[in-house]
Amino acid sequence: MKVVETDIQVRYQETDQMGVVYHANYLVWFEIGRTRFLEELGFQYHEMEKEDIVSPVLDADVQFKTPVRYGEQARVKTWIDSYDGLKVVYAYEIRNGNDEVSVTGKTSHVCVKKDSFRPVSTRKKFPALHEAYLEAKGD
Repeated sequence: MKVVETDIQVRYQETDQMGVVYHANYLVWFEIGRTRFLEELGFQYHEMEKEDIVSPVLDADVQFKTPVRYGEQARVKTWIDSYDGLKVVYAYEIRNGNDEVSVTGKTSHVCVKKDSFRPVSTRKKFPALHEAYLEAKGD
């Protein structure tokens, strides 16, 4: 199973009055990790978008465990939890500056046509990405 790690320097504007990262920012960090994961596989979202294909989030599941604070460097670990040729589920683990697990979660995605939001088979439309997903997942 391929795991991609992405470092995030916590910026002041990402925190609340307590100096703790505001909960919605973890979803942004998931996206940063997911984008990096695709790049590590050799793909770019903007290349898919040139073909009028987008990959919206269908579902997000987040568990908050320990805060990440302003001034820390967080690390986002990203991997594929499941993939069936149409839907891909990414899993995430975010660790704080003390290397404690701060947040875990998953997001589900499908490729869809930009104009109609009708699902598109990754297996058929992007066979190289399909193979890369299978290899990264360990299938």
